Amino acid sequence: MNISFVEPKTADMQQMLRPRPVDGHKGTFGHALLIVGSRGMAGAAILSAEACLRSGIGKLSILTPDENRIILQIAVPEAILKNDNLGMSKFDSVGIGPGIGIDEDLVHQCLTESTAPMVIDADALNVLAQSTDLQDLVPQDSILTPHPGEAMRLIGSCDLKDVLQYAISHKVIVVLKGHPTRVCTPQGQVFVMNTGNSGMATAGSGDVLTGLITGLLAQGYEPLEAALLGVWLHGTAGDFAAENMGEACMLSRDIIHHLPDAFRIINYKS
Repeated sequence: MNISFVEPKTADMQQMLRPRPVDGHKGTFGHALLIVGSRGMAGAAILSAEACLRSGIGKLSILTPDENRIILQIAVPEAILKNDNLGMSKFDSVGIGPGIGIDEDLVHQCLTESTAPMVIDADALNVLAQSTDLQDLVPQDSILTPHPGEAMRLIGSCDLKDVLQYAISHKVIVVLKGHPTRVCTPQGQVFVMNTGNSGMATAGSGDVLTGLITGLLAQGYEPLEAALLGVWLHGTAGDFAAENMGEACMLSRDIIHHLPDAFRIINYKS
């Protein structure tokens, strides 16, 4: 297979980022749904939610078990909490997977009821890996964000050629996380994203990426734009965190704290 490699630059991200209308309101900037967390995994919900809110989104709802309600309402007061699965079709984007456990019914419901652009990560990928029938339900242009272990379970390989072939045959965007992270498209392109560092190899970093991309999708970015911007911003924020704290001391929440620094770079128009 002849692979077409592209290495996006900061200037490409500047061109991609859309200006915010001065008369915009929270309805202008989209409403996302994150299906995240389970008993003992409220942290995954918090990390993905905070990153989503930092993306510029207008509103965020979180579907999570009721036992997470108190901690989430304290930790993320800007979010709306849901404890039922009704009304999945009313959102501008959906992110599913971080911390949900192996819940096949929940993943099936999301795939069959939601019509919004979708990010699929973590436990949701592991559910898909157990069912080719569910993989066939994944909407075209959905964004799948596996690390190499999840790619091995889902695809049977984490080799770039095999991951790219999966993206082409299933008509999805696959973000193969690592350094560098590679974004594989249904058209056969591979975008090599050179931001980021080894300090980001820490629990919760992927949850941050899921929330960030989901928030960009809700604002109307095309799936490939959201994936590229999300990976670039995530990695650049991680680079700021590493510069300030050192790679060994980084936590995934430090990536969120430095997202404003990453946005400032591409908000500047020369």
